[in-house]
Amino acid sequence: MEALDLARWQFGITTVYHFVLVPLTIGLSTLVAIMQTAWVRTGNEKWLRMTKFFGKLLLINFALGVATGIVQEFQFGMNWSEYSRFVGDVFGAPLAMEALLAFFLESTFLGLWIFGWDRLSKRVHLATIWAVAVGTTLSAYFIIAANSWMQHPVGADFNPETGRAEMNDIWAVLTNSTALVAYPHVIATAFLVAATFVCGISVYWMVRHSRQDLAHPDLPLYRTAARFGAWTMIVAGAAILWTGDEQAKLMFEQQPIKMAAAEALCHTEQPAGFSVLAIGHPGADDCLEVNNVIVIPGLLSFLATGNWDAEVEGLKELQASYGERYGTTTAAGEEIVYQPNLLITYWSFRLMIGLAAFSAALALTVLWFTRKGRFVTTEWMKTLAIVSLPMPFLAASFGWIFTEMGRQPFVVAPNPTGSDQILLMTQFGVSEVVSAGTVLTSMITFTVVYAVLGVFWFRLIHRYAVEGAPPSIIAEEVDHPTRPMSFAY
Repeated sequence: MEALDLARWQFGITTVYHFVLVPLTIGLSTLVAIMQTAWVRTGNEKWLRMTKFFGKLLLINFALGVATGIVQEFQFGMNWSEYSRFVGDVFGAPLAMEALLAFFLESTFLGLWIFGWDRLSKRVHLATIWAVAVGTTLSAYFIIAANSWMQHPVGADFNPETGRAEMNDIWAVLTNSTALVAYPHVIATAFLVAATFVCGISVYWMVRHSRQDLAHPDLPLYRTAARFGAWTMIVAGAAILWTGDEQAKLMFEQQPIKMAAAEALCHTEQPAGFSVLAIGHPGADDCLEVNNVIVIPGLLSFLATGNWDAEVEGLKELQASYGERYGTTTAAGEEIVYQPNLLITYWSFRLMIGLAAFSAALALTVLWFTRKGRFVTTEWMKTLAIVSLPMPFLAASFGWIFTEMGRQPFVVAPNPTGSDQILLMTQFGVSEVVSAGTVLTSMITFTVVYAVLGVFWFRLIHRYAVEGAPPSIIAEEVDHPTRPMSFAY
């Protein structure tokens, strides 16, 4: 394999691994802040116990997220140095803002929250976790702004003397239409992930306690947490549907070939149906080999334009129009294929949607079985909760795989309404001096290290999740005044 292929694999592996941790941190920081707010306002001890329980899991996830995120920065300057040279003037600004404004905010106040339980007043301590929540949410915006510029470059000019894109309007970069639509979708996804996490663990404990004793004193605590997570899932799911629809419509305007590939739409259709299931060879170069088995008539036209009878361009026509505008061959005489990998775009788009359905099923089931003060007691509900836990994580990951792989062969996709000069094909973004052997060595090393870290992450999350909420704080102070916490903070 060439250095380009290995660099793409390495970046894909490390990015997807890192992003598994990101949405849980973003969503759970706010949910923990809400739990602590409820305790401060009501004085009800169950909210304090929930705060400490899920706050402990938040800290584990945050620590590993920081460790895995640092590697991303180094890859830009090493494996992808030509990319960094081309976009550094633009791409570096939002990343610097993320580090200086958002990351320092969340990390500093997280330290105050960890060590300030007995040193700060209730309200000041509460403010620290809200500062963490604001920091994580703000951090996501700057990252999305940087990524959105790669999807839809604005606020920059191409300098032919330096061969670089140079920023001329930071505000245009930060208010990129792509970022304004993608950001709420990402945040809503983060809340879905975190809410499923809270609800799933709470249902597990509710069933476990109810099988032992229907009068168990912790049942009300886990019922409250489960319903809190379920209602959050409902709201987040509605937000995902709305923002996803807006994002799809914008994507049809900015990157039509990505959305055509997501449907394996070979030729222009009017109206265009949405393929629910396709068989054949979606990964083949010729999209004619794809056979759509189940199609919803007109739905793709509606998703693209809001009109059930609109025309949607197909891959063959888009390949020709892209070639006419951006060229049909490289400087080396190689033919440029603008069509992204159909297998990945088609199925990642559907897995993104389909796996999120598990969260919807869990939320609706929990709300039904816990109505009128009831508790979840059936064993199959515990199974549903455990199965549902990883599904939104996977759905979010497949969403990013679709977004990034669908942009190929560009690492900086062209702006159809802007300059034809601000674009960069992936093959020209890789370093010219880093050898394939070097990339392979680092890829194997990081993959092994990440696998080890993943085992530790899972074991820690599992250990403290099955340990359950801490005992009554009052009872612990009376019976065990000097006993240290199992995970001190």
